[in-house]
Amino acid sequence: MTSQKVLIYGGKGALGSVCVAHFKSKGFWVGSIDLSPSEEANANVVVTRMADWEEQDREIQSRVSEVLNGDKVDAIICVAGGWAGGNAASKDLVKSASMMSRQSVWTSIISASLAAHHLKEGGILTLTGAIPALEGTSGMIGYGMAKAAVHQLTKSLAQGDGGLPKGAKVAAILPMTLDTPMNRKFMPDADQTAWTPMEFVADMFHGWVLDSSNLVNGSLVKLITTDGNTVTEAV
Repeated sequence: MTSQKVLIYGGKGALGSVCVAHFKSKGFWVGSIDLSPSEEANANVVVTRMADWEEQDREIQSRVSEVLNGDKVDAIICVAGGWAGGNAASKDLVKSASMMSRQSVWTSIISASLAAHHLKEGGILTLTGAIPALEGTSGMIGYGMAKAAVHQLTKSLAQGDGGLPKGAKVAAILPMTLDTPMNRKFMPDADQTAWTPMEFVADMFHGWVLDSSNLVNGSLVKLITTDGNTVTEAV
């Protein structure tokens, strides 16, 4: 029986798939939450309730409880998300902002609630913010708002009465650009040596799960990649 377990929210996405494979290779039991099942995960929670946040939460909470059957997990890793551009003059401003909220805010809040109920004492919750959302994001207002909300949620959860289990820590990763197949497809002329490899992120998550002693609770961890080398900087 595998003693170490992780839930990966967004386990079928680009980064999520890499995380599922990485933790599986390290002997972890891995559960995936996403719109479609991960072939590599030990268990899948497939999300079908898309229109209503509360219904989506109830569906996921119920299925996760069934899958875990009373077990606690070592980490909940939320890497669900997406991107959309647009400033205040965009005809799709509200549409894009709504989509960004569903993809980043809904998933992060549900992950926080899952952590409160299913994370081990001393466990790890990770969320996904973004470096640009530390400042104004005029060309992608909905995206910046959603990611800024994730940053605020991270700080709130880290407070003593944030609701996480005893000794648990929360941190958000703040990438600039991840080296994903979609980014390579749509930005073929960009400087890809400044893109953060997904394997780096997965390995960092694994390191935190094994030993979080150097991770400051509530950290916003910037991922800074230059000439193919990635360093982290907590803010």
